[in-house]
Amino acid sequence: MSTHRMLVTLALGFTLHASAALAEGPGLGRPIDPADIAAWDIHVLPDGTGLPPGSGTPAQGAPVYAAKCAMCHGENGKGGPNAALVGGGPLNRIDATKTIANFWPYATTVFDFTRRAMPWQAPRTLSNDEVYALTAYILALNKLIGENDVMNAETLPKVKMPNRDNFIIRFPDKI
Repeated sequence: MSTHRMLVTLALGFTLHASAALAEGPGLGRPIDPADIAAWDIHVLPDGTGLPPGSGTPAQGAPVYAAKCAMCHGENGKGGPNAALVGGGPLNRIDATKTIANFWPYATTVFDFTRRAMPWQAPRTLSNDEVYALTAYILALNKLIGENDVMNAETLPKVKMPNRDNFIIRFPDKI
């Protein structure tokens, strides 16, 4: 038997043996429980699908913002070490400052991002009521809702963001 033929035979034998071993799996871990998945399945769609129970007002959000957000986003959301949340002019230049009011297309996206990623040093530590209150506070600072408006799963999707119609919807059937 030639060396080449022997190498091909050995490689084929190894491949068949390895594929059988891989098909069985390494025997690590355990099957994931649906309850474990549900804890991480917290997505919120633009139409409000997935918003949790709870509510909040701008007045309730102000102290939460002061305690957990101002250190990064500045007093009244005007900017600090991290992005400004309030203000921002028209988006007529590539380097224009993007803020909640002039860029974000849906108020529900503000809620979803805040709940998932903020505060940055301790994401997912805010209660649903705190996230609704923070969202209300930020929307009120941007003059998108009134000072006494209550944000919840019913009212938040109804907030019309100024830049909503300037996005090309990639999956329009998901809205």
